Amino acid sequence: MKTARRYLATEIYRSSAVVLIALVGLFTFFALVDDLDKVGRGDFKIYHLLFLELLALPTRLYDILPIGLLIGSILALAGLAQRHELVILRVSGISGMRMLVMLWIVTIPVVIFALILAEFLTPAAELKLSEATLSLTGSAGKNAGVLRSGYWFKETTPKGDRIINVGALQSGGGALTITLYDFNAERQLTSTVTAVSGAFGTGELSLKDVTVNTISPETESALAKGSRATTPPVVVTKEATRTVPTSLTPELLFARVLTPERMSFIDLFDYIGYLSANHLVAERQIVAVWRKLIYPFTLLVMVTIAAPLGFMQTRRGGVGAKVFLGILLGVGFFMLNQLSLNVGMLNKWPAWLTAVGPNALALVLAMTAVLIVEYGSTISRRWKALRGSRA
Repeated sequence: MKTARRYLATEIYRSSAVVLIALVGLFTFFALVDDLDKVGRGDFKIYHLLFLELLALPTRLYDILPIGLLIGSILALAGLAQRHELVILRVSGISGMRMLVMLWIVTIPVVIFALILAEFLTPAAELKLSEATLSLTGSAGKNAGVLRSGYWFKETTPKGDRIINVGALQSGGGALTITLYDFNAERQLTSTVTAVSGAFGTGELSLKDVTVNTISPETESALAKGSRATTPPVVVTKEATRTVPTSLTPELLFARVLTPERMSFIDLFDYIGYLSANHLVAERQIVAVWRKLIYPFTLLVMVTIAAPLGFMQTRRGGVGAKVFLGILLGVGFFMLNQLSLNVGMLNKWPAWLTAVGPNALALVLAMTAVLIVEYGSTISRRWKALRGSRA
């Protein structure tokens, strides 16, 4: 059994590696062609584009790994079937369900690699990619989540609430065109602080070229009574620098830029805590936690889908047809996963259902296919015998 499992693992790892290299290379080529128009704008050169694509490789591998494992497993099992090696394993007493368990055991190292990729490599590479994109192009990329007015943040202060608007983010926690709106406990605007630039550090925001507009507390009551205020309604002061305490950190700033699934669990939980503490919507991030938890299970689902296709290869059909069917199933699963995310967010489904639903459905269908391939002929014979006895 150990020899058979080791041989099966070698074939699946080899085929999956070849498929992943081909898919990553193909998608990287498409991305290069799509972004070639950026070359020549300002100081952006071709080697900058190659550097950005290099940083995007871990994220691309993270996205493609389930489909690559599916196609690689189908190729490996179909190759074993063509060489009649699966027949030898079946004749030696290994049933279809036992073969499936072997496939699950073989997938465990891939699951461990996926966890390392999802928790360490992808978040670090995605953060470096966002910083490099900001530094080289002046924008955070296609999915930066920025409005025309810039980035918006909210936090609670000892005196009330504060809303922060950042015109542009820079690498290392830097920011341009920063505006702070401070409100008191009654949600009345008390002051606005505008700065040309600033830097977010640990627990503080350092501002430069600051303009402070302090609103008198008597202004609103005077306007309501229709009387003249005894103090100036707004006092404008200029400051070269100012340090403001804040709960925002460079990590939280880039969490606004990053896709939630690309963040590590620690950063994701920190961001959810920040959103919850400031009474902001965190459903998308909670769904991302469930999707990251279910990601290793997705790899087992992909192998389970590949099993019946590989087993059927021992009887009929060619490798090309099985691989094509595997590609269709992989793309269909990806589309179902995205559809579940979007529909679940619109209809406010439970986060666990949005993440687990597509995987559970795919697993049930794959296990049904395995049982049909394994026991279909036996069930058919017994059904025909039963009908014959009744006749």
